[in-house]
Amino acid sequence: MEQSLHSLLGRIAAVALGLTAFAGGLEPAQKGRQSPDASAIDGVVRRLPERPRAHVDIAAPVQTGRTLRVPAGGDLQGAIDQARAGDVIALEPGATYRGPFRLPRKDGDGWIVIAPRVDKGLPPPGQRADPSHARAMPKIVASSGDAVIETAEGAHHYRIVGLEIAPADGVFLMALVQIGASETDAGSIPHHIVIDRCYLHGDPRKGTRRGIALNARDSAVVNSYLSDFKEVANDSQAVSGWNGPGPLKIANNYLEAAGENVMFGGADPTIPDLVPSDIEVIGNHLAKPLRWKEGDPTFEGTAWAVKNLFELKNARRVLVDGNLLEYNWAHAQNGFAILFTPRNQDGGAPWSVVEDITFVNNVVRHVTAGINVLGRDDIHKSQPTKRIAILNNAFLDVGGRWGRGRLFQLLDGTEDVTIEHNTASHANGIMWGGDRTPHHGFVFQNNIVADNDEGIVAEGTAGGRPTLDRYFPGAVVRRNAFVGGSSDRYPADNFFPASLKQVGFVGLPTTDLRLSATSPFKRAGTDKRDLGADIDALSQLGPVATSGNR
Repeated sequence: MEQSLHSLLGRIAAVALGLTAFAGGLEPAQKGRQSPDASAIDGVVRRLPERPRAHVDIAAPVQTGRTLRVPAGGDLQGAIDQARAGDVIALEPGATYRGPFRLPRKDGDGWIVIAPRVDKGLPPPGQRADPSHARAMPKIVASSGDAVIETAEGAHHYRIVGLEIAPADGVFLMALVQIGASETDAGSIPHHIVIDRCYLHGDPRKGTRRGIALNARDSAVVNSYLSDFKEVANDSQAVSGWNGPGPLKIANNYLEAAGENVMFGGADPTIPDLVPSDIEVIGNHLAKPLRWKEGDPTFEGTAWAVKNLFELKNARRVLVDGNLLEYNWAHAQNGFAILFTPRNQDGGAPWSVVEDITFVNNVVRHVTAGINVLGRDDIHKSQPTKRIAILNNAFLDVGGRWGRGRLFQLLDGTEDVTIEHNTASHANGIMWGGDRTPHHGFVFQNNIVADNDEGIVAEGTAGGRPTLDRYFPGAVVRRNAFVGGSSDRYPADNFFPASLKQVGFVGLPTTDLRLSATSPFKRAGTDKRDLGADIDALSQLGPVATSGNR
């Protein structure tokens, strides 16, 4: 998975351009658009997700100040306090610096860079660091405090490059890098903080609750490796944020955590009306190691609280593009890999919302269940979920030995959810539609799915048409290949191959999920594209096959 971020973003851009032809504008070009779009399909008008309005510039700055060299055993906090805008704080590769450390607010908008004195042994800019690079990195540790590195209110323009950041051996910490937390006004929020090519890890025996708390604006985590974030009785995350307005970027990282590998929300913001917004999660690898899974031959004996791979509880204008998400199972939660579920977590933030979410060009594999979308918080008051697009993804090895195998779940009155051009291998139903409130503006088209276990079903209704009529009024469901399904269960203008063989995959579903030249579903979509996902593009994220091999 280590690759140039520049080339990865180029691939993603190329695929995104290819998606602009979806179904008469279902995924229109987003450049310059400042408000949700609307599109009419068979007379149904839908509003589409708005993409992030602002983007974080992660280009390395040109330093114009001094170089403050801190030798092994030197006073790193003193150098941080002394540094001025434009300075470089140079640390010794292989040396250990013991904190905790605090990044104060400085005058000026020049960057303060904290990095190794020499970059020999580090990956070049744009490529991901990993544990093999640790010997070339200065190591920053702490045995007390809430974090190894934390920001003061309003701290800004710090770039942390090529460091190993960890608890001292045998120590449990709440976080490694705490960027913001409980600021109460916009002027106090940290901003312009970038973590680049770093290796952050929790204690292998004790765990660590959080890698990076990203409560900031104009900040990013890129090209880094975050692992061993885990706790037995509480949630843990590699990256999470709840009190930062954005924009934020998480790109080209390996992200490993037991609770939620990446999460936004989960605690009430202390700034009124704040919703983390304009978030890009691009080209990352999110995974949980099987040594955390009870019953696996590699299980290490501690049942860390496992929940999901990606969760949004309070977020707006989020792009999740070109990621590999794998290995998730039911333990402290029911096993869905991805959750779009608004939560007014502590009851004091009724403005909490999940809206304008684009989940595109991802591979999700080896998981209990796929994506769960909740219309409203079912505990405290929240705003309604709306404008979710799930486009051009492969969902592979869902269920089976991992558990239930449900592909999608929509609960409690979602608005304008589009699921299009996805290819899935799953052991259970296509979708559970809930038990109370209907969903409006729903579109499901150009997908390849298995019509397992009643297909699309909900509480108190038979699968297929009865559920669509009751829980998805006015839905557009067309040009899907329902493998093993029958035409009497679904609206017209769908396909019903009896078996996977009849789909016409190049190598059947365990080896090559591209459609062969003779497949009846070549260019059969509403947009004249192949049904299902663009497998050629997704294969660059890893093997796109449905086998359960590790």
